[in-house]
Amino acid sequence: MEFDAEVLEIIGRAGDITSFRFKADMDYKPGQFFFVTIEGDKTKHFSFSSSPTERGYIEFTKRLTDSEYSQGLRRLKTGDSAHIKGPFGDFILGDEKKIAILSGGIGITPFRSMLKYTADTGSDKDIVLLYSNRSPDDIAFKEELDGFGEKGNIKVVHTITGEDDSWTGLKGRIDDDMVKKVVPDWRERTFYVAGPTKMVGVMEEILKRMGAEKIRTENFPGY
Repeated sequence: MEFDAEVLEIIGRAGDITSFRFKADMDYKPGQFFFVTIEGDKTKHFSFSSSPTERGYIEFTKRLTDSEYSQGLRRLKTGDSAHIKGPFGDFILGDEKKIAILSGGIGITPFRSMLKYTADTGSDKDIVLLYSNRSPDDIAFKEELDGFGEKGNIKVVHTITGEDDSWTGLKGRIDDDMVKKVVPDWRERTFYVAGPTKMVGVMEEILKRMGAEKIRTENFPGY
């Protein structure tokens, strides 16, 4: 479907990561994406960071940069409109019962949608999220993700790659040893990986080196 939608809310998530909510009732699946055109001629596609269980609006979340598109988003105000087209994509939850998610930075957006949907629908999917960021202040949706982690079937683990003496959790980049430590039953799980192309490539390499056989990926080129 294709339509103009009003900006309902603009929400700062962490650092330069910002969510944009648009008034809309549309059917989509967690993990899908949609195109957003602003200022008449600036178009990019984004994963839904909202869940289909959140009615009345759709949301995407982006790390704002110095790009022309990000500058346009910075000019966007509540009450303005954008052109929406979607949904698209097949990076969606499958029938598998046990899932492991590897994510970094802004790559969390489709997984926020999947985890929110899983929590809201009472699904019995067994999900482990391993989420990497430079610092604790860079963790988007942290409070909400940690809340999902209190559910019996969802486990959320953060790792920080920068220097931070106050951080008591995992430290370092995601590697073979970290995956095996956080996901001891990794051979039984389907891995979902999303984010910038380079990060996804590194994660795929790690998983293939480990011998993981079920890997699903989504690249965010140019973000």
